[in-house]
Amino acid sequence: QVQLVQSGGGLVQAGGSLRLSCAASGRTFSSYMMGWFRQAPGKERESVAAINWNGGRTYYADSMKDRFTISRDNARNTVYLQMNSLRPEDTAVYYCAADATLPIRPDFCSWGQGTQVTVSS
Repeated sequence: QVQLVQSGGGLVQAGGSLRLSCAASGRTFSSYMMGWFRQAPGKERESVAAINWNGGRTYYADSMKDRFTISRDNARNTVYLQMNSLRPEDTAVYYCAADATLPIRPDFCSWGQGTQVTVSS
């Protein structure tokens, strides 16, 4: 399985921006589909965005498609999540995930360690 290490996140005011990064180990990163999920306190985990192996296809949850952008750099073995116009309801722990297929399968994918994003009002 691929190992995923996340960076980025933190505290930001409403309307601000953050970028999350997720670096993968191994030489087969380009064969993985990548995604971002989030889980807020007391809520179920939800899919945020996903991207296919070469970045040619991206998918977003409806509430994020105009504010978040997922991208990947296969030369750097890294996937990114650019988050703009952040809202307090975006506060959650964000996880990157790698899977052999889309949609990402939470029960079978590899997970990053999670990154806290807190948006203050």
